[in-house]
Amino acid sequence: MIPIFEPETEAEAAGIVATIARNDLTLKIEGGATRAGLGNPVAADRVLSTRKLSGVVSYNPAEMTMTAKAGTPVAEIEAALRENRQILAFEPLDYRGVMATTGEPTIGGVFATNASGPRRLVAGAARDHLLGIRFANGAGEVIKSGGRVMKNVTGLDLVKLLCGSHGTLGLLTEVTFKVLPLPPASATIVLSGLDDAEAAAVMAQAMALPVEVSGAAHLPESVRSRFLGGSLPDGPATALRIEGLDASVTVRREKLVAAFASIAPVAVLDHDATTSLWREVRDVKPYVDGTQKPLWRVSVAPSAGHRLVAALRLEAGVDAFYDWQGGLVWLRMEADAEADLLRRYVRGLGGGHATLVRAPDIIRAVTPAFEPEASSVAALSARLRERFDPKGIFNPGKMGI
Repeated sequence: MIPIFEPETEAEAAGIVATIARNDLTLKIEGGATRAGLGNPVAADRVLSTRKLSGVVSYNPAEMTMTAKAGTPVAEIEAALRENRQILAFEPLDYRGVMATTGEPTIGGVFATNASGPRRLVAGAARDHLLGIRFANGAGEVIKSGGRVMKNVTGLDLVKLLCGSHGTLGLLTEVTFKVLPLPPASATIVLSGLDDAEAAAVMAQAMALPVEVSGAAHLPESVRSRFLGGSLPDGPATALRIEGLDASVTVRREKLVAAFASIAPVAVLDHDATTSLWREVRDVKPYVDGTQKPLWRVSVAPSAGHRLVAALRLEAGVDAFYDWQGGLVWLRMEADAEADLLRRYVRGLGGGHATLVRAPDIIRAVTPAFEPEASSVAALSARLRERFDPKGIFNPGKMGI
C-alpha cells in the first residue's frame, strides 16, 4: 500500500515535498479524491493529501473576497457564503456523480482543475476568479503570488498558470478568490422541439439580446428526460436562464418569451426548478449512469459544437448535450474513447480542447486524456514543468508529462 502523507500545516507540507525531492521520489496529490480518474493514470511513490490543510483563513463580505486553505471542503465555503447571500459565481461542477466517487470536493481541487459550470459564459472560468495563491514548488519552496484584492495584479500570470494545472506544477496550499452576490431571483425559458443546429442559432440570438442570459444549454431528446425527473416538456429542450432582482427577471423573462414564441413552444421554469435544472446541467446528470463509458468534456466555438457531434455520429456511437451556448459539449461514447477521431474533428472545426473525464482503466492507460496533443502545447507544458518541478515529482503522467 502506498504511504499517504496528511500534513496539517503549509510548513509541514513543504517539508514533505522537499524530502520527496531529495530522495528522488514522486508524489500523487489528492484533495477530497472526488476527481479520482480524471486525467491519465498517476504512478507515484507516495500520496500527499491536502484534506487536513483545511479552514477559511479570512473572509471579507464587503470586499467580496475569501482566502481558504486548499483542503477546505467546497461545502464549507458555500455555507459561509450563503450566510452573506454570496456565491462562487463560476458554479464549480461536482464530479462525484459521473465518476462514482465519494468524499468532499475541496477548494484547492476546484482551482487545480479550473472546474467551471454553466455561468462561465458570462462570469468567466474559475481562474478568472482566482486572485492569489500560495504553493510549494518541486523543491519544497513556498511561493506566494497575487493578492487579496482584484486591483493587485502582481504575479497574476503565475496564478493563472497554476489554475488548471491539475497539480503538476506545484502543491496548492492556500487560495484567495473573489465571490459575487447571490442572485435573489431566477427563471428559465425552455424552447421545445429544436434540433441541435436550430438550438445553436437560437442560443446565439438569445445571448445577443439585452436580457443578460446567464445560462444557455441544449438538451437533445436522448437526454431530456434525465433532467428534472423527466418533467421537462416533450422534445429536445433549449434552456435559457436569467437571474437578478425579481422585477428585472420578470421583465427580461417576458422579453425572451416574446422573442422566441413564434419559433418554438415555450415553457417557463420558476426559481426552484431553475436552480435544480442548472445544478443538473452543471453536474452532468444524464451521464451519472453507473457506467464507465468514456465521457469527454469538449470546449469548441459555440457554432461548432453541434457540427462536431453530427460528424462524430457518422462514425461512432455518441450521446451528447450542450452547455455554454453550445461551446461546451459533453460527449458519452458508447464503446471506445475514439480519441484520434475526436481530435481530428476538433482540429477540422477550428480547434478547441477536450478532456477525457471518465473511462475504463485500460482505455485511460493508452489514451491521452487532454487534447489536443499538439507539439507546441507539449513543449510549453515541458518548459513550465522544468521551471516549477524540474524533478517531475508532482502527479507524474497525469497530463501526459
